[in-house]
Amino acid sequence: MNELFGTLPDGTPVHRWTLERAGTRVRVLSYGGIVQAVEVPDRKGRSGNVVLGFPGLTGYVARPEPYLGALIGRYANRIAGARFPLDGRVHTLAPNDGPNSLHGGERGFDKRVWDVTPVPHGLRLDRVSADGEEGFPGRLEMAVTYTLDERGALGIVYEAVTDAPTILNPTNHSYWNLTGSEPGSASAAGSAAGHELRCAASRFTPVDAELIPTGELRDVTGTRFDFREGRGTGPGYDHNLVLDKGVTPAPVEVAELYDPSSGRVLTVATTEPGMQLYTADLIGEPFVPGAGVALETQHFPDSPNRPDFPSTVLRPGEAFRSETVYGFSTR
Repeated sequence: MNELFGTLPDGTPVHRWTLERAGTRVRVLSYGGIVQAVEVPDRKGRSGNVVLGFPGLTGYVARPEPYLGALIGRYANRIAGARFPLDGRVHTLAPNDGPNSLHGGERGFDKRVWDVTPVPHGLRLDRVSADGEEGFPGRLEMAVTYTLDERGALGIVYEAVTDAPTILNPTNHSYWNLTGSEPGSASAAGSAAGHELRCAASRFTPVDAELIPTGELRDVTGTRFDFREGRGTGPGYDHNLVLDKGVTPAPVEVAELYDPSSGRVLTVATTEPGMQLYTADLIGEPFVPGAGVALETQHFPDSPNRPDFPSTVLRPGEAFRSETVYGFSTR
């Protein structure tokens, strides 16, 4: 189902699409590819929205900085100094996080209107990122496909090609609050601080005061970053967890988020080598601190400046593909 959601200040219409299958209902905007709502049942069968969002377009335009539910690109997370070397040339990006580049710059994928085409049980979103957009080299043809499978799991596939060497690290920036809010609502109920996370990550990337990785891959043993057996999320997380599986050709389950109060369980399977855990401490009004848990599947922050990190370089003739699946159940 497709409906007009609003109009941007320049007059561009924004539409909302609704997907529904196997008890899951997902609402996606053409603006930013935003996942506005994900409705799934709790242990008593009551449906509720489990992602943070705004009820109207005005909220997303006025408050872009939380990146609620948005597609992130060209580069998720931070690039130190808003610059990186590639093939002997240093490329300068738009700094939008102090001196650093964050989530693609001033006007990344999250602030663009995408072309939307229905596909079986889903939507395909397309746009061309021009050579030099936000400082990134190469003309990038990007496609993102959202689908619901026969179990009601939400799959996101990212595909791209380029006409010149570039870097690429897309993700989705949904904040999960499994307590749930009223169906049709685009907000969430209170804090997600009581959620429990399990993640197959034996290392994480420590960061400096500007949240830039130091380059170390540190063992999680004995630290608050050890989620291997499951623990509460709490406040104070904005860190990349190094997934034990590394890069894989098909999604592998790496994480589970559980809300004891509702019984809802979110599982995350991905092809990516990392997952940014952000507990929304600074999300701002109208949400309370810690209102959601972001689980951003990704390559590592600042990889273009860290040759020992998994590469994010994409070259002409190569086909980029990344996939993440969010599954829903109860216990």
